[in-house]
Amino acid sequence: MSDNNELKFSWLPKSDKVGERLFTFDGKHIFNLFRDYPHALTPEQKRVFDEANQFWADFFKDRKYNNNEI
Repeated sequence: MSDNNELKFSWLPKSDKVGERLFTFDGKHIFNLFRDYPHALTPEQKRVFDEANQFWADFFKDRKYNNNEI
């Protein structure tokens, strides 16, 4: 991601579907917390998410991140 595009984390409105907790950094690409965290995030997205959501970062601390940069 270029320096001109600052990542801004935000939760999307709660879904009616069980097990679906959605969030975005750019308003275009939508992530599902339980399916995508942390392996579908870039290192920068993971850092921003973890800083904004310490509870979830701790909750999922045992999940392996497949990027050697972290």
